Amino acid sequence: MLKLAGVLLVLMILFGILGFVVDVAGALTKAAFFVCLIALAVSLVTKAIRKS
Repeated sequence: MLKLAGVLLVLMILFGILGFVVDVAGALTKAAFFVCLIALAVSLVTKAIRKS
C-alpha cells in the first residue's frame, strides 16, 4: 500500500510539472503569435508605402 502511495505521489508531481510546462509553452506561443502579427503588419505597411 505504501508503494502505491509513493508511485501516485511521484506521478502527481510529474503531471504537475508537465502541466506547468504546457502552460508556459502556451504563453510563449501566444506572445510569439502577437510578435509575428505585428511584424507582418509592419512589413505590409512598408510595402504599401514603397509602392506609392
